[in-house]
Amino acid sequence: MCFPESIEEISAAVGIACRHRVPFVARGSGTGLAGGATPVGDPLVIVTTRMNRILEIDAADRVAWVEPGVCNLDLSRSARHLGLHYAPDPSSQQACSIGGNVGTNAGGPHCLRDGVTSAHVLAVDVVLADGVITRLGGLAPDTPGYDLRGCFVGSEGTMGIAGRIAVRLLPDPPAVRTLLLDFASVAAAAATVSGIIAAGIVPAALEMMDAPITRLVEDFVGAGYPRDAEAVLLVEVSGLPEGVAAEVSGIGQVGRDHGARHVRVAADDAERELLWKGRKSAFGAIARIAPDYYLHDAVVPRTRLVEVLARVREIAAAQDLLVMNVFHAGDGNLHPLLVFDAREPGIWERVHAAGNGIVRACVEAGGVLSGEHGIGLEKRDLMPLVFDPDDLDAQARLRDAFDPSGLANPEKVLPRGSRCGEATRAPEGTWV
Repeated sequence: MCFPESIEEISAAVGIACRHRVPFVARGSGTGLAGGATPVGDPLVIVTTRMNRILEIDAADRVAWVEPGVCNLDLSRSARHLGLHYAPDPSSQQACSIGGNVGTNAGGPHCLRDGVTSAHVLAVDVVLADGVITRLGGLAPDTPGYDLRGCFVGSEGTMGIAGRIAVRLLPDPPAVRTLLLDFASVAAAAATVSGIIAAGIVPAALEMMDAPITRLVEDFVGAGYPRDAEAVLLVEVSGLPEGVAAEVSGIGQVGRDHGARHVRVAADDAERELLWKGRKSAFGAIARIAPDYYLHDAVVPRTRLVEVLARVREIAAAQDLLVMNVFHAGDGNLHPLLVFDAREPGIWERVHAAGNGIVRACVEAGGVLSGEHGIGLEKRDLMPLVFDPDDLDAQARLRDAFDPSGLANPEKVLPRGSRCGEATRAPEGTWV
C-alpha cells in the first residue's frame, strides 16, 4: 500500500508495479458500494486520500481543477463564495472523493436535470497502466478526436488512475423551492412522478421514499415527514423566480390530480435544508432498527416503478427480509435497502438471494444493472444479463487498449471469458 501526494508519485508507483508485473488498485475514501476498489488477491493499493487539494477555481470559465482525493462537498463549499457549485451530489458527498465519483460515474439527487458525473468532467490527467501520464479531454468547447474522457469516466480504475480532474461548475440558481408531497399509496406517488415529467417539468431533483423508511427517517431527524404516508415525494425546482413559481404550481397540481394528500412547500432555506437532511440521512437511520443493511442500485423505466417496487417487496418477503425503498424516482434509479443482522445464522445467503432477484427483476422490466454505484465485483458476473458476448468482447477490447497488461484493477467490471466471445449467460443464482 502506498499514499502518493502527487500525480508524479502515482506514476512512479504504477511504473514500479508494471515492471514487476504486480496488479494495482486505486482507492479513495472507500465509500463505494459495488466493490470496485476492493483489492482482489495481493495487488498494490494506491490510496489517493492525501491528494486532497483544490488546485484552481476559474470563476470566469466556471472550471475547477482538483486532485482525486478532494471530498465532493468540499468542492461546492470552496466555490460557494463565487456563486458556483458542483452539481453531482451523492448521498455520501460529505465523505466520497471526486476521484471515486469519476471512477463510478456517480450521480445523486440533483443529477436529474443537470446530469451525472460524466456531464461535468471536462478533462482528466490520467496515469495509464504503464505509468505514463496523459490528458483525456480538454477545456475547449469541442476537443478534437475520440472522446477518450468519456470512456475513462465510469471505468472503475480499469483504464488507469485519475491524478488531476477538471470539472465544470454551475452558477447557483437565483431561486430554489422544495416541495414535499405525501400519498396514501406508492402507486399514486409513482404516477405523480411520470405525470410531472409528462407535463414538461424536469425538476432539479425528484426523490421517493416509501412508508417504512419515511417513518424511520422522521424518528431519526424530525424533518416533518408525515409518519402515516405510504409514500412521499421530495421535489426541488430551481431557476428564475417566475419559472420556479410556475413549476411549483404545476407540480402541486399534478400531485393533487394523482391523489396527493398534502403539498407542502418549504418556507425558507432552513426548512428546505431540514427536508434534505432527512433524505440524505436515510441510510444512517437504518442503524436504529438493525446493525446491517445491503443497498442495491439498479434502474427501471419510470412507467414500471409500481410493478417493480411490488416485485421487490415480494422478493424480500420470500427471503424473510425487511426492505425499505428510497431512490431517485425521476430517472428510475432504485435503491432498495435490505435490513438485517449479520450475526443471524444463514442470513447472508438470504440477502444475496434477494439482491440477485432484485437485479434480475429490474433487468426483466427493461432496466439496467446500475445507475451510479458501478459494477465492480458485485454485479460483474451479472453483466451477461444485459450484454451479449459480442458486447462484452467489444468492452474487453476497449479495456485492453488502455491496459494491455491487465494490471489495472483486475477482476472488476467484466466477467471472466469476456474476450473473444467466450462469455456465457450468468446462471440462475449467480452471485459474487
